[in-house]
Amino acid sequence: MDAIILVPDHELVSRFIQGDQSALDELINRHKNKIYTYILLTVKKQQLAEDIFQDTFIKIIKSLLRDRYKDNGKFVPWAMRIAHNLIIDHYRREKQLQVISNDNYETDLFNNKSFADKSIEDELVSDQITEDIRKLIDLLPSDQREVVLLRHYAGLSFKEIAEQTEVSINTALGRMRYALINLRKMIQENNMSLIN
Repeated sequence: MDAIILVPDHELVSRFIQGDQSALDELINRHKNKIYTYILLTVKKQQLAEDIFQDTFIKIIKSLLRDRYKDNGKFVPWAMRIAHNLIIDHYRREKQLQVISNDNYETDLFNNKSFADKSIEDELVSDQITEDIRKLIDLLPSDQREVVLLRHYAGLSFKEIAEQTEVSINTALGRMRYALINLRKMIQENNMSLIN
């Protein structure tokens, strides 16, 4: 059993696809704390977090068995994206997805009028804008992406983000600043409109 701990994630994925159930058990045990903590920090309800955590690994298993995971050596970010998408799906179903910022200096990127109540057509456009922004966030460097997700999706304060990521508040603020600069740059480069 000690030898399997040294096996890289991509090798465990291959073993599972070939029928080795213990490889999946090892993947889950290796990453469950990080994934569950992210979900719990985001939804802030233990029972809901447990449900979404279970759904995440069900979706991971189905995706692996359908050969939808392409090895880039990035199993954890891929799994976290699945978890994040399931959280968003939950809130969409509950019609509770409201992204709020209470820091004056932050951009309107997440507080855009296009996220307010409106017609179904406007809502579809808003969903597309939200999806486009989410795709851009995925392109950010991991430290910047983490701060954006914890701030705007998990609703943590910068003090909480600093504690969670084990950096100073100034570092967390700096990462957010660079993330917003990078997002604005990507929006301009892609000629995206955040207004419908």
